[in-house]
Amino acid sequence: QVQLVESGGGLVQPGGSLRLSCAASGSIFNRADMAWYRQAPGKQRELVAAIISGGTTNYADSLKGRFTISRDNAKNTMYLQMNSLKPEDTAVYYCRLRIGVSLYWGQGTQVTVSS
Repeated sequence: QVQLVESGGGLVQPGGSLRLSCAASGSIFNRADMAWYRQAPGKQRELVAAIISGGTTNYADSLKGRFTISRDNAKNTMYLQMNSLKPEDTAVYYCRLRIGVSLYWGQGTQVTVSS
């Protein structure tokens, strides 16, 4: 069983930055495709960014240039660097691991962008 633990969320002012982390248990991380999703109140969960096992990345069009996804296979950890944050970025951010047909989700971390 894979466990994912997100951290790094919090309250930040508009224009600020945060770095989220997602730590995975087990030994499959380096073979897994990873992604960040977010869900704002009253909205559907949406893809923020993804990074496959080989390192290729993909971003939601609206977030390109502000968010950067990365991974450290030696630490079994994925990151999301978020810059120039806006109030509309407020959401619960979830990490997702996919290996084969199996999907695992973290519990989420709250990001609130407000002055």
